[in-house]
Amino acid sequence: MMRAPSSPSLHRRVVTGLSAACLALATACATEPGAPTTGTAPAPAADAAARWFAHVETLANDGMRGRETGSPEHRKAADYVADQFQKAGLEPAGTAGYLQPISFHSRRIVEEKSSLALVRRGKAEPVTLGDEATFGMRIDPAPNVEAPLVFAGHGLQIPEVDHDDFAGLDVKGKVVVYLTGSPSNVPGALSAHYQSAAERWSTLKRLGAIGTIGIPNPKSMDVPWERSSPNRLNPAMALADTSLDDTAGQQVSITFNPAKAERLFQGSGRTFADILKIAGEGKALPHFTLPSSVRATVAVENLGVESHNVAGIVRGSDPKLASEFVVLTAHLDHVGVGAPINGDDIYNGAMDNASGIATLIEAASAVAAAKPKRSVVFVAVTAEEKGLLGSRYYALNPTVERDAIVANINMDMFLPLYPLRSLMVLGLDESDLGDDVRAVAQEMGIGVRPDPQPQRNRFIRSDQYSFIREGVPALAMKVGFEPGSPEEKIDADWTRERYHAPSDDLAQPIDRSAAAGFTDMIGRLAARVANRDTRPSWKTDSFFKRFARPAAVEATGR
Repeated sequence: MMRAPSSPSLHRRVVTGLSAACLALATACATEPGAPTTGTAPAPAADAAARWFAHVETLANDGMRGRETGSPEHRKAADYVADQFQKAGLEPAGTAGYLQPISFHSRRIVEEKSSLALVRRGKAEPVTLGDEATFGMRIDPAPNVEAPLVFAGHGLQIPEVDHDDFAGLDVKGKVVVYLTGSPSNVPGALSAHYQSAAERWSTLKRLGAIGTIGIPNPKSMDVPWERSSPNRLNPAMALADTSLDDTAGQQVSITFNPAKAERLFQGSGRTFADILKIAGEGKALPHFTLPSSVRATVAVENLGVESHNVAGIVRGSDPKLASEFVVLTAHLDHVGVGAPINGDDIYNGAMDNASGIATLIEAASAVAAAKPKRSVVFVAVTAEEKGLLGSRYYALNPTVERDAIVANINMDMFLPLYPLRSLMVLGLDESDLGDDVRAVAQEMGIGVRPDPQPQRNRFIRSDQYSFIREGVPALAMKVGFEPGSPEEKIDADWTRERYHAPSDDLAQPIDRSAAAGFTDMIGRLAARVANRDTRPSWKTDSFFKRFARPAAVEATGR
């Protein structure tokens, strides 16, 4: 079983107590007695596992204070990555050496000056912030809002499957209440895309709505309300370039605790319990006017912040293909210091995502040694936890020719918690990059499977989606598990107990052999894609093919 958050002194005991004999094993040891140490993939050299963990230790120790975007510790982490890129022989590929500075607006709610109420028949009923609801700060909220409420099912309009939660519903000038998720008959790619913040607000803005109240479905909440709510006072961010604001015009964003959501439906003739039952059956939800209004006062503290992407490049060896670029990404930031859990307030982010950065660094060394035909760019992006902002900025303002980016391979929280027997590939069958993954996995003797939980929308929840939106075929991967297996429970327990918690630290059990094997796979995959004769392309039946740029279509002839 996984441990509760550990103290800094325990971190030191665990890290410094690793025996030389352990590191000399053909497969590296885990950091907790009884944790898994072997997989079916070929055993990587012990020094590869040790190097990988050394990067994780450097980035996720308590002194890095969770690498909050724009913090001195994040800058220290960025300088570390730049130094590692230089040692690996990568050329600088930022706008200031290896760095690409980005300007952000930071917003923090001043809760003592803010308030929320439901208004029925002229009487205001206060809503307790934190316990019952929270304000979202990723938008630029209006100081004061009072507007009628409507319930719009899942709040989705998906023309491809003739799904419209707004049919016959007037939302102009109103705040739309919705339950997260989508009906079971909506394919995963469609569902994920239309649930993205940008697409959802694009629809609502066009229909005239002014704001949203989202109710998380309790069955699909990654982080329980009791753990997420205390961090509502942490800063949120937006890109300072307002032309890149996907939520322009949204006046209020509220998340309502599902355990308290019956309040929203009082007097409507329907209950939230009924709504959850219908959703649980996978059916389309009803939509109707709610007999109340919302009254919100939001006070915000604003601050300008600068943070950095870190980019290095391995130049291609082929005179023609060197002008095309495969981009590997992993996010460098985490959520910083937050509400204490068991006395620990540092959210170290070892697996989310010091692990991915460690793999990025080690893969850079491997690709540099392989001298592939195409150029390969390695980018440690910032502000993923703020809404994929660093990758969004890079995808729109790349430091190489934008139309010459042919693929993105992203590493985020790949969770080496058990042996590497298979890969879980997000986007496996959306592009022919999936064929490259299968070929590399076969060489390594490991299996390949698609995301077994597409309803979690993971394909749009990390940095690969920034590149997908710009038409670039992309993949993200994790260590895979068999549905119903003990590994699935380990994965679920980790998400419930350690995801965005201080216990995502250096003292947790990690299968270092799996981490090293995964890193080896990433290096091989990057080299294979960079050596392809043809540019990667979306599959003909992929939903995401619609984003492909004309130049890419012409280059592939598809």
